[in-house]
Amino acid sequence: MGNIFGIDLGTSNIKIYNRDEDSLTVEKNMIAIENKVNVFAYGNSAYEMYEKAPDKIRISYPLNSGVIADIEHMETLVKLFLTDQMKGSVKPCEVYIAVPKDVTEVERRAFHDLINDAGIKAKKIMMVKKPLADGLGMNVDVMNSQGVLVVNVGYDTTEISILSLRGIVVSKLIKVGGKKFDEAIRNVIRKEFGLLIGEKTSEAVKIALKDLEKENKDAVVYGRDIVTGLPVERKIPIELLNQSLIENFDTILDNIKAALEKTPPELAADIFKHGLYLTGGASQVCHLAQRLSNGVGLNVNIAENPVGSGALGLAKIIREDQYKALAYGIEEDK
Repeated sequence: MGNIFGIDLGTSNIKIYNRDEDSLTVEKNMIAIENKVNVFAYGNSAYEMYEKAPDKIRISYPLNSGVIADIEHMETLVKLFLTDQMKGSVKPCEVYIAVPKDVTEVERRAFHDLINDAGIKAKKIMMVKKPLADGLGMNVDVMNSQGVLVVNVGYDTTEISILSLRGIVVSKLIKVGGKKFDEAIRNVIRKEFGLLIGEKTSEAVKIALKDLEKENKDAVVYGRDIVTGLPVERKIPIELLNQSLIENFDTILDNIKAALEKTPPELAADIFKHGLYLTGGASQVCHLAQRLSNGVGLNVNIAENPVGSGALGLAKIIREDQYKALAYGIEEDK
C-alpha cells in the first residue's frame, strides 16, 4: 500500500503531513528560478535568498490570495517537496489537499489538477474544505450540530467560517493577513523615520512585537535612509508599530461581525458558549486576539500550532475512519 500525504498550501508556507512517518513538514512556499528556466532553490532555501538574489534569479510565491497564481511553478514545488518526502524516489501515493471554501469552482478544481499534473503518481486525490481541516486540527468537534467559529489569519488572506454538522454554514475570505500587517509596519517606519526596510525585516519585526513589549524594548531595525541613501539603524517605538496594525485588525473584526450577523440564532448561542477559534500563521501577532475578543465579546481559543492546524486536521482524516466523510473527490465538488 502506498503512502498517504496531507497537503495544506498557504501563500507563505506549504504544510505536508506524511502518514508513514506520522510527521508534519513546514517549508516556505517559494521557488527561485535562475535564467527563467532552472530551479535554483526552493522552500526555506529560496526564502533565505529572498530580497538578496541577483537579477538573473527570480524568487516568487506561486500562490496568491489563497488561489494558485503560477500553476507551473506550483506543480514543480509539489513534485520537489513530495519527492523529498519519498526519499528521492516517486512512488504511487494518495493525496488529501485542503482547499479554501470561498473561492470559485474553477479555482477549487485547480488544486485537484495541480496534484494530478505534478507527476507524483497520485492514484487518489481527495479534497477537504480548509475551514473543516483547521477546526479538526484544533481538536474542535466539526461532526456534530454545534456552531463553531473558526478564523484563519494567513499571509495573504483571512478565512472566517462558521461550521456545523460536517459543513460550512457561513464563509468569507478577505484579502487581509500577515502581508498587510508587514506592509503597515514598513509604511509607518518610512513615514515617521524616513527609513526603507525590506519585507523580511518587517516580518521579523511583526513576529518580535510580543517579546519586545514584554521586555519593554524598542524595535531595532536596519534599512536605507530615504534622504542619504545610506544604510542606517533606527530604534522604533513599539507603541507606533502596534498602532499601525489596528486598521487591519479592525477590518478582520468587522468581517467577523458580518459573519455572525448571518448566523442562525441557535448556532450563535453555541458560538457564544465556546468562543472563537483563532489559527493561521499570522494569527499570533501582538494584540490581535485581544482586539477580536473585545470587539465581538467572545473568548478566543488560540491554536497550539497555528501554522500547521490545517495539515493536522488532514492527518486526522487520513488516520481516523470517523472523519473520512469530510473528504471528497472532484466529481463530488459543490
